[in-house]
Amino acid sequence: MSRFTKIAVVSLSLLIFSYVGLGYMLGKADDDKAYRSLTVYGEVLQRVQEDYVDEPNLSNVTAGALHGLLESLDPFSGYLSPREYADFKEKQKNSTRGEIGATVAKRFGYIVIVSILPDSPAEKAGLRSGDIVEEIADFTTREMSVGQANSLLAGAPGTTVKVAVVRRGKTEPQPVTLTRAVVPVPHITGDKIDEGVAYVRIPSLQTGAAAELRDKLQQLDRQGLHKLVLDLRDCARGPVSEGIAAAQLLISSGTIASLKGQTVSRQEFDAAPDKAIWHGPIAVLTSPSTSGAAEIIAAAVGGNHRGDVVGERTFGAASEQKIIPLEDGAALVLTVAYYYTPENKSILENGVTPTAEVAITPPELGGEDQAPAPLGFNQLPSKDDPVVRRALELLKNDTRKAA
Repeated sequence: MSRFTKIAVVSLSLLIFSYVGLGYMLGKADDDKAYRSLTVYGEVLQRVQEDYVDEPNLSNVTAGALHGLLESLDPFSGYLSPREYADFKEKQKNSTRGEIGATVAKRFGYIVIVSILPDSPAEKAGLRSGDIVEEIADFTTREMSVGQANSLLAGAPGTTVKVAVVRRGKTEPQPVTLTRAVVPVPHITGDKIDEGVAYVRIPSLQTGAAAELRDKLQQLDRQGLHKLVLDLRDCARGPVSEGIAAAQLLISSGTIASLKGQTVSRQEFDAAPDKAIWHGPIAVLTSPSTSGAAEIIAAAVGGNHRGDVVGERTFGAASEQKIIPLEDGAALVLTVAYYYTPENKSILENGVTPTAEVAITPPELGGEDQAPAPLGFNQLPSKDDPVVRRALELLKNDTRKAA
């Protein structure tokens, strides 16, 4: 480290200490904990600089500290270095962006796969919800944010990316090479699954999905199908606004969800009687791969006692993030608000708990029930699927009046 850099670091530390001390003397601190945290950080930085076995790379130390700070908040907040943020902005400009078709998040300190789009490179490579991605492009994901992971996984169509995946029930990572592609937005599918019962699968809630769902529900109703199995398993994409609009098609009264944060004014999203078009019984299917906008629908149906939520607890992701550019060209990806269920529970912190739980234990973990394989674009699930079977049982015995 150059003499100039050392002087700059020491000067910065002294400035921080002076500011902290002045704040205490003038009684200006609104939160003593913030000042104490700054004091601790300054002391640690000074000790690392003076006592570490070798001269530390302060840029790496700072980046590591920022990654750890943001990762401690929630799975979706993160730090992008100047180079990573520039790469992110460049890729956002490209309209023909390639991807692997996997939605990822952070769990257990590593990047994990939340859901897989049908007929995507990820599905063709055998990746599944719950797989831990230990490495992406030879970089460990241990200190990697979700934003960094998405940036590394995206690229020009036809190019490849290497990942190391620890599958469920395994301990050793398996190398997988994926070829990026332009993955088409999957459409909503629906058909008769049992006498008087419609089955609708929503694989994604991208823009326009609520309007597509409206058309599908009206079509099924005209066919004389007045009970509904709504499959939200593996649905983890799309803006929350689509989830709210979709929920309003199913619920004629009550609260859909609410949004609030420290700097975000509380917003209430209510049902609208004139928008509700499905009035028969509903069973919503969920799993740990149900995330984001889809969680809004599940929470609204269950929280308003409009129908049963069948399956497993959802992932827990419905929230709002904001990208905050920094002066050095870096950026923060910061969660600024949580979405809450009608019972006022944070979805990010709690997920959505089913009203009728059906736990799926994969065979590799010693279970007897087989987790259903991902469905193709136009496939109906088997009635032997334990979650579907339970939903049909509940609908058969449902005596609730039309909403």
